[in-house]
Amino acid sequence: MVPKAFIQYLVHFHGDRDYFECHEVLEEYWKDVDPGNKDSIWVGFIQLAVSSYHYRRGNLPGALKTHNKSAMILTNQEQSCIDLGIDYHELMKLLIERKSRLVSNQPYKSMNLPINNQKLLEQCLKVCAKQNLIWGQASNTDNQNLVNKHSLRDRSDVILEREIALKDRQNKKGSDFL
Repeated sequence: MVPKAFIQYLVHFHGDRDYFECHEVLEEYWKDVDPGNKDSIWVGFIQLAVSSYHYRRGNLPGALKTHNKSAMILTNQEQSCIDLGIDYHELMKLLIERKSRLVSNQPYKSMNLPINNQKLLEQCLKVCAKQNLIWGQASNTDNQNLVNKHSLRDRSDVILEREIALKDRQNKKGSDFL
């Protein structure tokens, strides 16, 4: 059975090409089911989304670095890929092609993951239809809210959490000397 988080990942990866959301959805799932395991298949797919995000933005060094991390992990996850409904051998071919495009500085092109489980594909298509998304449509590289999502999102909650943590550390340090 394929986790809902992976279905959401696939819908974002193929439906709206929101690679930032792919990362968010799968990272949360990974932290719940396999925390700390940097060789987890979930990390491999997270890195693939991050690589796609960087590639689309024109950050080729960042895209290549995260692509290589993804490929290293996914290469060692044949049975897990198969269990998730992904055609492992076709995925390996796509990863080699993507690396070649990155190394030769070719422009970004959307990638479709090779899903070979018809039931999974039908689930993904159903979710896409509910969200008025078109499965497999090329990424809209003119949509700055999508392309630069990491820098345009509201981060006030993250900043507040960091400030609170800093104050807590400072208070703890101060109490260590009393």
